Amino acid sequence: MTAVADPYTGAPARGLLGRIGPLAKLAAPLPAMVALVFSRDLVTPLVFLAIAYLVILAGTRVSARIAALLLLGIPIGAAVIGLSLGLWVDRDLVDGTAPILSVGSWTLYSGAVEVGLATGARLAAILALGLIAGLTTTGPDLVRATVQQLRVPYRIGYTALAAFRFVPRFAHELDVIRQAHRVRGSHGGRGPFAAIARWVGYIVPLLAGAIRHAERVALAMDARAFGAHPDRTERHLVPFGIRDVVFVLAFWAVSAAVFLITRPWALA
Repeated sequence: MTAVADPYTGAPARGLLGRIGPLAKLAAPLPAMVALVFSRDLVTPLVFLAIAYLVILAGTRVSARIAALLLLGIPIGAAVIGLSLGLWVDRDLVDGTAPILSVGSWTLYSGAVEVGLATGARLAAILALGLIAGLTTTGPDLVRATVQQLRVPYRIGYTALAAFRFVPRFAHELDVIRQAHRVRGSHGGRGPFAAIARWVGYIVPLLAGAIRHAERVALAMDARAFGAHPDRTERHLVPFGIRDVVFVLAFWAVSAAVFLITRPWALA
């Protein structure tokens, strides 16, 4: 049976990563993400960025938009952030490096650029490692895994999931309200005042729709005796098996090897 993407997050459930449990995909990169916060070199985050890309691109099928975000958006964003941060580095800390640009009494040193780029690369690597789980895990599966493996009370897990699913519902209702206003010709015109008037006209029907949806959800949960018992029978099981253990241990081993080779703490 072919796995279907989550209609609320759009996360694909295909490929090798789709067979790994949500908790394993969260636990595997977590130590590296924490350690990267304290690293100061440029090589270590670039290595982890490459590892994250390799795991994502080899482990799941991504759309062209996601591939462009990974291969272009994140590196460009990291470079822009890094260069911007390099302009604010304390000059006394890097005045021993080679100057790159001088404008009056202000000088941009190569050390400042290196520090900024290292910070940008660190942010990009942490983001990419987080996308290993983010791009391949659905919201319902994550909730089921936390309830089944971490013993999170199902009252908390499934209530949070129901609240999370309000977001796409609101987006759909807002689109319907906009179409209804266009049909009636309400709040026409251009300019900031017309835009404010349109948004004011959206608030009341959107709030009314939210209240109706909340009532329906509450009635549905009451009809299923939600919260009446300490445990619930799960229709879909999300096991944590040998495959998950191997993935976590292998990722931890690779992460430890990278830190031992690059030794970022030696540069701090």
